Amino acid sequence: MDRPTKPYAEVKAMLGSASVAWEKLTGHIRFFYIMDELWAEGKPTHKHRNNLLFKRGGKTLTTLCIREGYFIACVVLGKKEREQFEAQRENFSEAVCKLYDETHTYHDGKWLGFEVRDESLIDDIIRLLPIKRKPNRKILPDSLEKCGRLDIGLSNEDITTFIIGQR
Repeated sequence: MDRPTKPYAEVKAMLGSASVAWEKLTGHIRFFYIMDELWAEGKPTHKHRNNLLFKRGGKTLTTLCIREGYFIACVVLGKKEREQFEAQRENFSEAVCKLYDETHTYHDGKWLGFEVRDESLIDDIIRLLPIKRKPNRKILPDSLEKCGRLDIGLSNEDITTFIIGQR
């Protein structure tokens, strides 16, 4: 069942030391992608209880499944995406390539599930995201430092007016 996103204080308490990696990954996604964030909560006794899905237009970019002390970042690579991964394979760590090779290929692709307990895999996961879907957030060309996250508290009209006013 989809619900409003949990407050970050609760998420941080569940993640523990993995919260730094969570912040880096979700921050990257929110900065480079315009996505719907869906919080899915299962039964309290179920191990897949707290999930955050980043999706747009019916296509999921990634699902982050919170566990006690860590989270699982799930990225599904379809046929074309697997071909792109194979072409860029040398850019990924040995751990990611090993997981890719060991993962069974289903009719809808390879379901890569990364157990994230620290920041060691975050850069590889971030490199996988553009294979799954190209970034769709327009960044102000003059300075990345000034743009921040423009969608907080602003409508699309406000953002457009701001960008046009800056030129």
